[in-house]
Amino acid sequence: MVESSYATMANYPIYVIGSQYCTPNQVDVVISRKVKTLRYGEFVVSDMNGNFMFKVKGTTFGWHDKRVILDAADNPLITLKQKILTEHSRWNAFKGESTDNKDFLFTIKTTSIFQWKTKLAVFLANNNSKEKNYDYLIKGSWSDRSCAIYAGDSSTIVAQMHKKITDKSLLIGKDNFMVTMYPNIDQAFIVSLIVILDAINEADAAVIGAAADVGAAIGVGF
Repeated sequence: MVESSYATMANYPIYVIGSQYCTPNQVDVVISRKVKTLRYGEFVVSDMNGNFMFKVKGTTFGWHDKRVILDAADNPLITLKQKILTEHSRWNAFKGESTDNKDFLFTIKTTSIFQWKTKLAVFLANNNSKEKNYDYLIKGSWSDRSCAIYAGDSSTIVAQMHKKITDKSLLIGKDNFMVTMYPNIDQAFIVSLIVILDAINEADAAVIGAAADVGAAIGVGF
């Protein structure tokens, strides 16, 4: 696993959702997808002792896909809403259960229309560069669960995924991986980025699968 210089660079909390989600120490969490109990939704985040930290509820309304991130007490922290009719896959994040512009937190989008490897740019609400300079960059391989989140246009890693499971995580879900979050980074914010990363890749996989089905049908027709 790549070492992060962020651990020594960040001497104060850097938060987007709230300073209470920042800790002075490195934190490893387990993210479980396809969870085996409906009580916690289909996507949960727990610490290494199996204690739930965040949960995710997913809904679809109209043409939009939406996710709401809850804390362990089921309080809504962040609403993630897919933006449609754009060249790039794009999601916007808002405070609580709001989708009002006044509660806008950040937007995240793919850096190119077609991607073989994951590469997403994150722009915070106070970014005035007209999306010329991103605040965070996510890149790596989603299929291998080896993506890293970088601070701006730098080699500084603030969090990274790695495929490692524990006995307790196996009891929670069918698809489990770990995320290392470095000191003083907003853990709720990092979780929101990974939830969007999951949603974008899930949508891409569905498109690829549909295209393959069409190709197979055409082949059979001939």
